[in-house]
Amino acid sequence: MKNSGENCLPNELFIQLNLAKELGKNGIYPERLPGLLKELQKDITLKIDGLMCIPPNDNKSEIYFSKMRKLSEQINLPELSMGMSDDYLKACEYKTTFFRIGSKIFGERN
Repeated sequence: MKNSGENCLPNELFIQLNLAKELGKNGIYPERLPGLLKELQKDITLKIDGLMCIPPNDNKSEIYFSKMRKLSEQINLPELSMGMSDDYLKACEYKTTFFRIGSKIFGERN
């Protein structure tokens, strides 16, 4: 039985991608994205708002931001979460809508 008009799901859901296929990171591989989206939207009726990624720490984040932008446009998802304290300005060039700048605010981790 559904709640009377109440939404129990989070407002914004993102799918995390592992673009570089790094073993130590979570996220799905880009080639699995269309199938996963289809399942989530059809069988579970989740509303996915965007994609997120944490690129490898190899000073080549622009490559991954470009891939994310293209994927986002292909599947028509409005939100992108990419970019951290060291590369958030570059992420802005690729139209990120969310970024994580914790160390710019709180300082480096101990």
